[in-house]
Order: sequence, then C-alpha cells, then structure tokens
Amino acid sequence: MAQLYFYYSAMNAGKSTALLQSAYNYRERGMNTVIFTAALDDRYGTGKVASRIGLQADARLFSDTDNLFDNVMMQHRQQKLHCVFIDEAQFLTRAQVRQLVEVVDELDIPVLAYGLRTDFLGETFAGSHYLLAWADKLAELKTVCHCGRKASFVVRLDDNGEAVTCGDQVQIGGNDRYESMCRKHFKQLVWD
Repeated sequence: MAQLYFYYSAMNAGKSTALLQSAYNYRERGMNTVIFTAALDDRYGTGKVASRIGLQADARLFSDTDNLFDNVMMQHRQQKLHCVFIDEAQFLTRAQVRQLVEVVDELDIPVLAYGLRTDFLGETFAGSHYLLAWADKLAELKTVCHCGRKASFVVRLDDNGEAVTCGDQVQIGGNDRYESMCRKHFKQLVWD
C-alpha cells in the first residue's frame, strides 16, 4: 500500500541528495519515477534537482496553479509510475498536497516529498504545514548549527551577513543568503 512521506529539515541537511539517491534506487531496479521541483527555484537551472555534492537529475516543474494529480495520472497512463518525488515541497499549495494524497490513495503510487519545515521567521510554509498534517510518514533529516547542536531553523542573511527579521516569506537563495541554526541561536537573532 502506497504512502505519502514528508522528509523535512533546515537547509544543508541533504534533502536533495536523499531524493536523488532514492530516485536512483527505483530506476536501478527498472522502475519508473517522476521528479517534480518548484518552478520558482532556478538556482541550479530550470527543470533540475541538484545537490551540493554534485548529483543532479531532470525534473518536471510545478507552479501553484498545476494540478499534480492530473499530471501524475496522465504520466501513469502512458507508462506505469512506481514513485513520485517532490523537491522543494514547502512551495506546494494546500490543494497540491491534497492532490498528492489522492495520488497515494487513488493511484496507489508512493509520494516522497522533501522540503523545509519553516521559513526564516520560524513559520511553516503552506506545503510543509499540510504535509506535516496529512503525510503518512514524517522523517526529519538532520544538520548542525555552527555550535554543534541540531539545526532546526533557517536564518535569512542580508548583504552584510546580518539576520533579516521581516520581508517576503519566499526569497530564493543558498548558503550566501541562509544559514541553518539551532533554536537557541535562531532565537537570539530573530526573536530579539
């Protein structure tokens, strides 16, 4: 029986690496998969999922208006799908998370979603919020703060390396713009 999995973490925990490894494992066994990634994140090129350690794969883009159930169902009719992978799952809408639930429940295809749990202010993204509520299995991928503790939060940095405490929820960036931190250090920079 298929299930919906949500693998979440702060940045730099290896979410994309884990996704790419899992997708490779399916393909190595002759199984068909599809990878989706957010259209608004083009840091590694359009239609690509890439990890910092050099792994990459082609991906289909999703935007907030796409119906993922219809998309997966059409692909599944053309060639049986054994698993659906979602990178940058925090950018899914509530409706899209429901569509992924339907992929699992109606098409019996496992869905593995990978994304951030919270934004730079410690608030959940819409996609993460509903994945945390509706996924069958939750798994935290761990990374570390500069102090050595588990990093659960992400701090947005300005051009001077100072913590940003207001602004749009979404601003695409990597290590030049964000740093993963433990709750203690996150609070010192963002809550104070």
